[in-house]
Amino acid sequence: MSSIRYRYQTAEFGEHDIHYRTLRDRQQFSDDLGVASALGISSAMWPIFGVVWPSGVILARLMASYDIDSRRILEMGCGIGLASLVLNERMADISATDIHPRAGDFLQYNSQLNNGRHIPFFRTGWEDDQIERHGFFDLLIGSDLLYEKYHPKALSMFIKMYAKPKCEVLMVEAGRGYRKNFGFRMESLGFTMSELEDIDHSFVTDGFGGKVLRFRR
Repeated sequence: MSSIRYRYQTAEFGEHDIHYRTLRDRQQFSDDLGVASALGISSAMWPIFGVVWPSGVILARLMASYDIDSRRILEMGCGIGLASLVLNERMADISATDIHPRAGDFLQYNSQLNNGRHIPFFRTGWEDDQIERHGFFDLLIGSDLLYEKYHPKALSMFIKMYAKPKCEVLMVEAGRGYRKNFGFRMESLGFTMSELEDIDHSFVTDGFGGKVLRFRR
């Protein structure tokens, strides 16, 4: 199997030091068996899940102090699962999902790096038939999820499938142009949208031009 190179880092999120492994860079690729290709993931898109993006860091920092109470939480499009790792440190009821066939392995590896609990994970695309149900969630979170034209419809339908009647969705949207369409679709599902103000993103060296969106119903 083609070898890939990794990077190991530690970052502070609130009171928690989180250790995590990522791909070394966006040039890494390993799909000798064609599993990712069969899912429609090209070689150019393959490494996207395995690096940290500015919006993912913002979401993880929010989760360090966000009100989680006893809510059941799902991180959508988790990638390496940075926000999930923070929530796991807080002993939250956290599950995660991603379309990438390696995302679950990275998530559990990183959980072990932090001596954390196993994080329930299921691999699926938003447009896949959700034959195997995984229950319903009180809080769904995600970062930089709207980067293709079809994503607003597909993601809103996925949320419809897994959201409890009373539910909150928190998304760090990276400003790629699909926010308004997604907002309309969420409103059609009974959600009310607002923006979180005064979010500190000065620590993001790559810059951030998006919004933190909160949907409630």
